[in-house]
Amino acid sequence: MDEPVSASAPARASQALPLEALTAEAFSPFGTVLDTASAELRLINGGTTERFHALATADTEAGSGRTILSLFRAQPRAFPYSVTMMERHPLGSQAFFPMSGRDWIAVVATDDNGRPGAPRGFRVPGGVGLQYGRNVWHHPLIAVGEVADFLVMDRDGPGDNLEEVDYPEPFSIARP
Repeated sequence: MDEPVSASAPARASQALPLEALTAEAFSPFGTVLDTASAELRLINGGTTERFHALATADTEAGSGRTILSLFRAQPRAFPYSVTMMERHPLGSQAFFPMSGRDWIAVVATDDNGRPGAPRGFRVPGGVGLQYGRNVWHHPLIAVGEVADFLVMDRDGPGDNLEEVDYPEPFSIARP
C-alpha cells in the first residue's frame, strides 16, 4: 500500500479534535446525511431496481450556476492529521457520496462572524454520503487508509464560490 499523503502544516501546538458518531440530528446544522436506510425506497424498472429517491436536493442555481456531477479521488491522509483550515462555498451546496465503501472523515464548523468556529469531526461510514449546505464551513475530503473515490454533486458557473480561512492554531485528529 502506498504511503498516505500528508497535507499537514508544520508541527505546532494543536487542540485535539475528537470524532463524533454521525447522526442526522448531530449533522443537521451543516447539511444532510445521505443514507439509504432513511431514504424513500421506490421499486422501478419492473421491480428489478431499488431507487433511493431524492437523497439530496442541489442548491446550486445562485448567480447563474448549474448542478454538475464529478468524481473526486481523495488520497488518504496521514494521522495524526492537523486541521489547519476550512473552506465554504457561498453560491452552492455540495454532496459527497463515497464509492469505495471505506469510512471517511468530515470536519465542519458553524460560522463565527465570517470565520469558521470550532470544528466538529465526524467519522462517516463508507456507505453514507453527506451534503454540505450552501455557505457551510468544512474541511476538504479526508480519506482514511486508502485512496477513495467520491461521486460529488456541486455547482459550476460564474462567480467566486470558494472561500478558504486558516485557523490560528491547528486541531489534531488522532488515528481513527
